[in-house]
Amino acid sequence: MEIGFIGVGNMGLPMSRRLLAAGHRLIVCDLDPTRVRQLADDGAETVATPGAVGDRVETIFTSLPSPAALEAVTLGPDGVSSGKRARRVIDTSTVGPQTSRRVAAGLATAGIALIDAPVSGGAGGATSGTLAVMVAAAADERDVAEPILSELGRVFTVGDEPGMGQVMKLANNYLAATALAATSEAIVYGVKAGLDPSVMIDVLNAGSGRNSATVDKFPRSVLPGTFDYGFAVGLMCKDLRLFASSAEDLGVPQWIASAVRNYWQFSCDQLGDDADFTRIVQPLEAWAGVEARAHHGAPAG
Repeated sequence: MEIGFIGVGNMGLPMSRRLLAAGHRLIVCDLDPTRVRQLADDGAETVATPGAVGDRVETIFTSLPSPAALEAVTLGPDGVSSGKRARRVIDTSTVGPQTSRRVAAGLATAGIALIDAPVSGGAGGATSGTLAVMVAAAADERDVAEPILSELGRVFTVGDEPGMGQVMKLANNYLAATALAATSEAIVYGVKAGLDPSVMIDVLNAGSGRNSATVDKFPRSVLPGTFDYGFAVGLMCKDLRLFASSAEDLGVPQWIASAVRNYWQFSCDQLGDDADFTRIVQPLEAWAGVEARAHHGAPAG
């Protein structure tokens, strides 16, 4: 199948490679010429604009960093909606339900369907094809999209309308953000009291404190001090803002979410938008005067 792919960043690049490996022909577009060249070397064809992608293929993936980027790529000047062949956009971005519904309505005026399909599992999951894919679209469009999406991971149908996939993704990322923030605080607490952080993680993973941060993020990126998980602090802050906006629209209280969002925003201010999100342990470490690394839990400095 000939497929378009717009946005080949940390997630889009490995997803594109999975589709190429599955035998699909790819037409790619991105603002980063280095990423585009990498995919061209892998056998993809490249074009300069989203509109050019829409002129070439019926099915187009998007993996974009913000609501504004999705709206520009789909509905802006020389966007996908101006393409002569485009029939559906499979959006794997995290943009919130309001934007997803707004883009779906705009694309519909051009006869293009939006398949809301955000993903979870990070760059590692994108590379290995083990993402969780949360699909919301009309049944006939799901029938087209799901065989392709299955190349990327496990597909879950969460609804019939664009926006419902976004709700599921925001709930997922809120819980992931909460687990990482709370685990960071708990581990720094233990290290300050004299515990070994590696032993703490082992105990937590054998007990009731087990969560996505103790199982994956701490062993992989925090304890070894590599901080290379591949997701930015600024993107998680964006997702938490989207969660807050959507929850407020629905009248859902945010007692815990408010505290989590405040700490993430503080960390973003301290570390910068582009820092790996596993670095959110570092402001806590600085306060406590310890480092939560494998084999040394002694006070820093």
